[in-house]
Amino acid sequence: KATVEKFAAEGAIIIVWDIDEVKGNKLSDDLRLQKVTIKFMKVNVADYEEVEKAILQIINEFGKIDILENNAGILRDGTLVKMTPQQWQQVIDVNLTGVFNCTKAVAPHMIEKQYGKIINATSVVGLYGNFGQTNYVATKAGVIGMTKVWARELGRKGINVNAIAPGFIATEMVTSMPEKVISMMKEKTPLGRLGKPEDIANAYCFLASEEADFINGTVLSVDGGVIT
Repeated sequence: KATVEKFAAEGAIIIVWDIDEVKGNKLSDDLRLQKVTIKFMKVNVADYEEVEKAILQIINEFGKIDILENNAGILRDGTLVKMTPQQWQQVIDVNLTGVFNCTKAVAPHMIEKQYGKIINATSVVGLYGNFGQTNYVATKAGVIGMTKVWARELGRKGINVNAIAPGFIATEMVTSMPEKVISMMKEKTPLGRLGKPEDIANAYCFLASEEADFINGTVLSVDGGVIT
């Protein structure tokens, strides 16, 4: 949401995908009142056919896609011995396969225009690991690997591919956690606070800008210097 608002302020035409129609429609309705060109689409990124259909609809309506931000993600935490195969697969389907699906569907259209910025959401846990998150960490480490491969494959086509690794950010999911967990997060962050969603939005906006034209295959940590 913060990223959408940031890009709206920069004058971008925005397409929002989510499976939550209520929140998606509210965000797009609110921004339309501010004269922002925005469209909400209910899309399950884990379903390739659904993703491809939505991409073609966008291309037919707007003619191109300049920026792709892959940031859909879910949690199904549990230690290795307690994690069910279903919990494993659900997270893989959204956090890893979803990134593959969206990028595969968008890439040919960017190649045609010889231009594009692809920015993937990974996490500090993809770099350092985290207790009780075998599935989540596997996906975020996988996203880093895919980012580096695609930077090599697509760079010569005029497309930059990078990733952002957020630290502990004060999203709705995090702020709903027990206070002792939030305190632990702050203690591990040398800046002594949780990150703001706007901190991540600013990083997305930078990597999508012309100022970042020579940045490719990089994982930008936005974590306040988190101590692992």
